[in-house]
Amino acid sequence: MGTEVILVTGSSRGIGAATAIAAAEQGYRVAINYLSEAESAATIVKTIVSAGGVAQAFAADISDSNSVIRLFSEIDQSLGSVGVLVNNAGISGHRQSFLEIDLQTIKRVLDINVLGSFLCAREAVRRMSTENDGTGGIIINLSSQAARFGGNQLLPYAASKGAIESFTIGLAREVANQGIRVNAVSPGIIATDQNPLSDETSLQQILVDIPLQRLGTAEEVAEAILWLASEKAAYITGVVLPLAGGR
Repeated sequence: MGTEVILVTGSSRGIGAATAIAAAEQGYRVAINYLSEAESAATIVKTIVSAGGVAQAFAADISDSNSVIRLFSEIDQSLGSVGVLVNNAGISGHRQSFLEIDLQTIKRVLDINVLGSFLCAREAVRRMSTENDGTGGIIINLSSQAARFGGNQLLPYAASKGAIESFTIGLAREVANQGIRVNAVSPGIIATDQNPLSDETSLQQILVDIPLQRLGTAEEVAEAILWLASEKAAYITGVVLPLAGGR
């Protein structure tokens, strides 16, 4: 791995931020992507740099093709070609019953979660593929246990993560002979600011369904992502790794 460049989309907070920090600790040069949270992204960069790492923040809307092309070009010029892509950016939308979901919500969730992953992976493959004089690379997608359980009034989100799992398997098979491995992680309920629990009762109700009787952490998801990106997982591709405490 050495000083390889890793791009973590949506890495100004949560799992993305934890992955960026952990990657820097392992020696990666880290490209931190954000859409609007410039201050949070700058804080992650400062955390990494103050610990002796290399990181830079890049603003981009991953659901827009031109924005993604510009993002990868800027990273090429500033840090070098991306060797590991973590498609972390995503939104869940608001909890709504099926008949209440409006078209705009469906489109926005699918645009960011699915189209964004496609667009970023396309630019990554163009650089990584041995058929394009690349040296290979790694793509890690973020799914969710919602793909299995359907989501609780989050149908667009659940459907988007089901699409990500199919995308992971299909892309892995297509680019395996081009030196590229593609896998996904599928977190369950992770203790981040995106999964706020209003009270102890809510927490206990959730833990009933988790055999390990606790929530996961963003740092645990980050470790799984970086393991899949490492040589220790060199014979693994097309896999969706669950991180859900046995649920």
